Amino acid sequence: MRKSAVLAVFGALALTALTACGGSGDGEAGRNPEPKAESSPPGPSVQRAAVGETLTLRGQGEGERVAVTVRSWADPATSAGEYDKPGGGKRWVAAQLELRNTGKALYDEIPGAGAEVIDDQGQRFRSKTAEVTAGPGMPGSVKVPAEEKALGWIVFEVPVESKIVTVQFGLGSGYADQAGWWAVR
Repeated sequence: MRKSAVLAVFGALALTALTACGGSGDGEAGRNPEPKAESSPPGPSVQRAAVGETLTLRGQGEGERVAVTVRSWADPATSAGEYDKPGGGKRWVAAQLELRNTGKALYDEIPGAGAEVIDDQGQRFRSKTAEVTAGPGMPGSVKVPAEEKALGWIVFEVPVESKIVTVQFGLGSGYADQAGWWAVR
């Protein structure tokens, strides 16, 4: 038999064997079309709590873990400054957060970037830099070593008619796979 005929027969046999094994002939021989659960990375998750309760959230990096507590809720929140006020048709609300680093890595973030409030219609509102009479604000940027904490108020500007029902917080500016949701009403 000529070499090209032998290769053609061998190729046909290989294609038949791949098809019989469930492969498509494009390099997928022996692959399981369903991914195994244990090989899949953990997906996003939401933990739920009420004001005053603590949730421990993982960050994006090795050893990033923070116990987060929404200690208090102010609705409406009153401006501490004479000139800094909510815009027309809006009000301020504020959440006092305690962030205790329970991991091994330094918690080095902008807490307000990972915070939102959600109203009963599902609308989300990001944090705003402002000071309120309820107490000292959360610093814009914090560096919290293991077993230490940061405490402060994070302010949000929302429409007057919005009924806020949830404070959401996540590490990594909200991009980590875990988020905490605290019911406020």
